[in-house]
Amino acid sequence: MKVGDHVVYLQDGSKGIIMEIHGNLYHIIWEDHFSSWENGERLKIQEAYS
Repeated sequence: MKVGDHVVYLQDGSKGIIMEIHGNLYHIIWEDHFSSWENGERLKIQEAYS
């Protein structure tokens, strides 16, 4: 995963974009404009942008 990738949070299906990466922590801006730092294991690349 890299900055700018669209991702999905595995627990609830929320979608966001990676803004920063520090090791295995990813700073995500979510579709509701909330931002958070998440572990890479909880994210997957979004297959089809919609």
